Amino acid sequence: MDGPYIRVEDSGLMMPLREDVTTIGRGRSVDVHLADPSVSRLHAEIVRRGPYAYVSDLGLSRNGTRVNGRLVARRVLEDGDVLSFGSARCRVFGIAAEEIAAELEMRRPAAPELTRRELDVVTSLCRPALSDEAFVAPATAREIAADLVVTEAAVKQHLLRLYQKFRIPEGANRRVRLANEVVALGLVRPLPPTEKAALAERDGRGARTAWAAAPPVPPSVPAPAPPAPPEVAAPAHRRRTTRTGGVAAAAPG
Repeated sequence: MDGPYIRVEDSGLMMPLREDVTTIGRGRSVDVHLADPSVSRLHAEIVRRGPYAYVSDLGLSRNGTRVNGRLVARRVLEDGDVLSFGSARCRVFGIAAEEIAAELEMRRPAAPELTRRELDVVTSLCRPALSDEAFVAPATAREIAADLVVTEAAVKQHLLRLYQKFRIPEGANRRVRLANEVVALGLVRPLPPTEKAALAERDGRGARTAWAAAPPVPPSVPAPAPPAPPEVAAPAHRRRTTRTGGVAAAAPG
C-alpha cells in the first residue's frame, strides 16, 4: 500500500491515512471503524502534516488512547507504532523515518503534586469521562460544587490554582484543556465495570430506590404465645386439686 496506513490487529483491515484527518472510533461515520465496546463513538484522530503524522485523543474518551502502551493526549507517530484505543489495537506503517537524537525527544513533565481537595476537584471535573458519549464536556464549577458539597466560589479558587500547577494558559475551553491534561497524565482513570455499575445505580436510582425499598408496615398481629416448657406442661386428663385448711384434697376432673 502506498503512503501511510493503519492496520487493525484483530481483523487485519488496512486503511490508508487520509491527507488531512483520519477519524477512529466505534461510530458508523468514522474512517476507521472499531467494534470494540471499550472504544468511544468518536475516539481519536490521526492528523497528517506533510511527512509527519500524529494521533490525538478527542477530549475525554472513556478508556483513553495509548501509543506503545503509554497513555497520551497527542503524540507524533513513527513507523510501526502500536496504537491502543481502549482495548482495540492498531499499528501504523509507511511513515517516513527521521533521525532524531533520543535525548531531544520532547517528554511530558511529571504530574504536579496535588492536595487532597485539589485531587477531589479534578476527579469531579473529569467525571463525565465515564460517559459513553462521543463528545463529553468536563463538569462545570457549579456541578463540581454540588458534587463536593462546597461553594462554587471555593471551586473556582481551586481551579485557578490547578490552571497554574498544570500550566494551562488563559483562553477558551480552559476547563477542557485542564481535564485533557489530567487524563493524559493518568491522574483520573476510568472506574472498573463493577464500580461503574454501582456508581450509576447510586446516581441514577439510589434516591428513589432508598425511598421505595421499605415495604409498608403491616398491621400489628399479636404474637402467638410460646409453648409451655415440658416440665410444667400438664396432660389433658390431669386432675384438679383444691386446698382446704392447708391440706390438698383431690377433686374430680
